[in-house]
Amino acid sequence: METPLKRLVLGITGGVAAYKAAELARLLVRNGIEVQVVMTAAATRFVGPATFQALTGRPVYTDAWDARTPQGMAHIELTRGTDAVLVAPASADFLARLAQGRADDLLASLCLARDCPLFVAPAMNRQMWLHPATQRNVAQLRADGVIVLGPAEGEQACGETGFGRLIEPPQLLDALDAHFRPKWLQGLHALVTAGPTYEAIDAVRGITNRSSGRMGYAMAHAALEAGARVTLVTGPTCLTPPAGARVVPVVSAQQMLEAVEAVVDTVDLFIAVAAVADYYVLNPSEMKIKKDAHILTLELAPNPDILANVASRPQPPFCVGFAAESENLEEYAELKRRRKHVPLMVANDAAEAIGSEETSLVLLDDEGAHRLPRADKLTQARRLVEHIARLYKAQTA
Repeated sequence: METPLKRLVLGITGGVAAYKAAELARLLVRNGIEVQVVMTAAATRFVGPATFQALTGRPVYTDAWDARTPQGMAHIELTRGTDAVLVAPASADFLARLAQGRADDLLASLCLARDCPLFVAPAMNRQMWLHPATQRNVAQLRADGVIVLGPAEGEQACGETGFGRLIEPPQLLDALDAHFRPKWLQGLHALVTAGPTYEAIDAVRGITNRSSGRMGYAMAHAALEAGARVTLVTGPTCLTPPAGARVVPVVSAQQMLEAVEAVVDTVDLFIAVAAVADYYVLNPSEMKIKKDAHILTLELAPNPDILANVASRPQPPFCVGFAAESENLEEYAELKRRRKHVPLMVANDAAEAIGSEETSLVLLDDEGAHRLPRADKLTQARRLVEHIARLYKAQTA
C-alpha cells in the first residue's frame, strides 16, 4: 500500500492489548513507515521492548532521561520530523493523564511537546470505558484536537463483552492512512453499488456472476478516505465493508434498485460498480426443483438498468458507470456511456478484472480516454476518485 505517512511514533501503554501493538508495528514497517516505539513502564510488563526493537529495527524508549537522544531531551527530539503520534493501546489511566495535561513520563511528555497529529486507540474493560470519568476525558481530548480511534465492541480478556476492545491493527493502519489522504470529496455524499446480484431459480439455486465485489468496496474505501459520506449498497460478497460506510445489503437486482432509489435523492455522486444480473427468472419456484431426465427451461426477463434509471432522473447526481467487456473494450464502453448519458464510464477487461485483486482501467469521459495502468484495486480506486472529483468540480462550478 502506498501511503503518505512516512514517520510515526507508536506509543504503547499498559494493558493486555499491548500484544496487538506488535502486529501493528509489523504492518506499519511492512508498508514502508518508519516506526519509533515509546513504551510506558506498565507496557513493558506485558510485552518486552526487545520485541519492538526487533520488529522496527530501532531502539525502544521508555525513560524520559534516556541519554541516547541528543541533549537528553527525548520528549522533544522523538517527535521532530514525525508525521503523527499513535498511542495504541491507550489505557484509561493514560487517557486521564493526557486529558489533564500531565507530563509524568516520557510518552505523556512527548504527546504534550509534539507539533504533529495525535491519535489514541483506547483499550480497556467495558465498564472502565463507559465510566463517566473516562467519557469526560475522551470528550476533552476530542475537544483538544486528539483523534480517537475506537474502541471496538466484542469479547474482552476479562470474559465480558462490550465496547473497549482495541481496533484491529489493519483498521488502525487504514485510519492513519486515510487521515493523510487528500480530501477530494470532502462534504459530499457518495452512493456506491458493489458485488454481484443473485436471481433465484428455486429455493436453493440461482443466477449470478463471478464478481467478487472488490472494486466496489475499494471505491467505497477510497471515497471515505477522500472525505465523502458513503452509502454502500452491496450484493452478496465475502468482503468486510470499509469502516465508516453505511452498508445496505441486498440480494437481487430489484432489491438493489429499491435500495438505490431510497437514498439517491440525497447523494451527490452515484458510482455504479455492481455487476448487476441482466436477467431474472420470471417464475422462480418456492420449492427446490427436483432433478429429472428432462431438459429444464427457464423463462428470463430483463432486469431494470439501475445506472440508466438514476441518470435519467430530472436532477441526477454525478453518475459513474462501470463496463466490463470481453471485446472491443473502449468502443463498447463509450457506446454504453453515451446511451446512458453518464459523464464518466470506467471500462475494464472482464477476463482480467473479475475475481482478481488487480486490474487496468480506461476512463471514458467527454475529454476522451484516460488509461490507468494495471495496479491493485484500491490504488485504482484512489486514482479514480481524484478523476471523479475533478470532473464533478468542473460540472458544478
